Amino acid sequence: MLVARWILRIGVFGTFTGHGILALMKNATWLPYLDLVGIQGPVALQVMFTIGVVDLLVAIIILVKPSKFVLIYAFTWAFCTALIRPLSGEAWLEFVERAANWAAPLALYALLYWESREKQT
Repeated sequence: MLVARWILRIGVFGTFTGHGILALMKNATWLPYLDLVGIQGPVALQVMFTIGVVDLLVAIIILVKPSKFVLIYAFTWAFCTALIRPLSGEAWLEFVERAANWAAPLALYALLYWESREKQT
């Protein structure tokens, strides 16, 4: 299970590092997603910066010492950001294509959960 745990940690790290850097670079293609939830203009750019910082923190935490709470956050955030694409008018395949972004933190959470249950017995 150690190898699987590390593969998932690296996958989550890569996803959140990449997205964090794109957010810090204020990726303009994400503005419609923020607009959909009522965040516009200069505030959207400030929110994007905050998202970038949080994404990078998530990436580092998961790589260094995975936290179940952070993994639940990562799953929820990645699922919602994948889902916002079709909700904003893009094809549903955009959501499907990003399944690994939310499935990896969910899988790592499940793996850590079951490992901790096995230790208790």
